[in-house]
Amino acid sequence: MTSAPTRFSPATQGALLMIGAGAMFACVNTMLQFATMKLGVAAPTATFWQYGVALIALLPWQGVGLSAFKTRHLPAHILRVGFGVGGVQLWTFGLAHVPIWQAISLIMLSPFFVTIGAALLLREQVTAQRWLAVVLGFIGGTIILAPWSDAFTPWVMAPVGAAALWAAASLMTKRMTATESPETLTLYLLALMTPLNALLAMAPGAGGFAVSGPTAALALLVAGLLTALAQYALARAYSIADAAFLQPFDHVKLPFNVGLGVLAFGFVPPGSMWLGSALIIGASLWLLTEENRQARRRD
Repeated sequence: MTSAPTRFSPATQGALLMIGAGAMFACVNTMLQFATMKLGVAAPTATFWQYGVALIALLPWQGVGLSAFKTRHLPAHILRVGFGVGGVQLWTFGLAHVPIWQAISLIMLSPFFVTIGAALLLREQVTAQRWLAVVLGFIGGTIILAPWSDAFTPWVMAPVGAAALWAAASLMTKRMTATESPETLTLYLLALMTPLNALLAMAPGAGGFAVSGPTAALALLVAGLLTALAQYALARAYSIADAAFLQPFDHVKLPFNVGLGVLAFGFVPPGSMWLGSALIIGASLWLLTEENRQARRRD
């Protein structure tokens, strides 16, 4: 009788880590929405504490030395991290004002902004099929935004702005890998994100660093620790499995966020959310397929 295997394959481990990261990020989003929407914590304050706690938790795992600070491209590092910080701030602002299901669906527009930026800024060749995938993705985003609805508010554009800024940060990372090591990129991200978040939290009317009560403090502590664990899970997943294989599992975060939104806040999404999300997910998978085909042709 053959004994059952005692461990999962690297691909299975990567998929499970990706799903676990999605579940943890869904809990992070719920904690942030609870702290900002229900307990009145200012979005910049929540963002500062979330990433401050995550930074403290992640530092022992980084293992990078001071030599990684050597760079000839400091302005590029600052711009890249600035895009990331802007995306984080807009994301938290969105969670403070719109339901989780709407915010998480719209943040999935980021790959389409990456494609647009790659064509316009990096002068990469974009096929007609990839442009069609972008158009279908934004049609899905428009259905979720529902600008024709009475429920539409300007705040719903915050997750869209976050998706665009995170796409810009991704493009900067892609461009900088030609001259910068992964250790240098990681170290500058960690070193600059918290001070920039602190400056935004100290801006007039931004809320400062004060957190109203132990419940809000606990929610932000949990959000920070889960952010660190989720980031570690993502890094581990990408280190043992192919990115193209893992990408579809990233979309599992949608039902996690929707389910927690229903349980925690009673945010029941309309049917249009599922239609719009289906278009976004389908178009993003098509986009991924086209990018893999182009990569094979280059090889």
